[in-house]
Amino acid sequence: MKQTFVLIIFSFLWLAAGAQQDQEKKAEKPKSLLIQFSGMLLTEENGSLRPVPYATVYLPNKNRGTYSDYRGFFTLVVEKGDKVRFTCIGLENVTITVPDTLTQDQYSIVQLMTQDTINLPETVIFPWPSKEHFKIEFLKMDVTPELQRRAAENLANEYLTEARKNPDIVPYGGRESANFYLRQQSREYVYIGQTPPMNIFSPLAWGQFFKAWKDGKFKKQKKDD
Repeated sequence: MKQTFVLIIFSFLWLAAGAQQDQEKKAEKPKSLLIQFSGMLLTEENGSLRPVPYATVYLPNKNRGTYSDYRGFFTLVVEKGDKVRFTCIGLENVTITVPDTLTQDQYSIVQLMTQDTINLPETVIFPWPSKEHFKIEFLKMDVTPELQRRAAENLANEYLTEARKNPDIVPYGGRESANFYLRQQSREYVYIGQTPPMNIFSPLAWGQFFKAWKDGKFKKQKKDD
């Protein structure tokens, strides 16, 4: 009976000592603090700062991240010591480290990204094998009066003015097409995940309609037609 009682006490003391060691280890181990990391991405253009929209913000060591909105704002949950990388086409990549001395669960920055200029060698494409062949073909070219007339019409001021107003005559160039596509994508991203507003339910649109009606703009337009 005594041996059993001594064994029970010894087991209780051993379990108590083990539990105390576990508590000491947990107290020594630093707790992982989740931090709400937010900020604004800016870049310099023509001497002024502008936001960087739709830039990628991710943690390379954890394969997760987010992207900035059309105002350049982003927010992401990180931990102390995490590396955060910012990337955007046309801008240099930036990598920062979240400070491990933070005492709060929020951290905000304003990150400046610089332009990344890449100079490509000039490439000239000719329909002839070499410049010598082009010279021979150019000298042999017979410029008839009909071709001269067409060239004069294409360079006339009236035609150039009409071409600038009507895109059907001269289609948009690469820069204009890219700008139009990016503006269209930006409008779609503003209302992503929700239904875009309709002007038929807009009080401002109805107000403009009634004002134009009272001013007689529709009658004037009908007379002009």
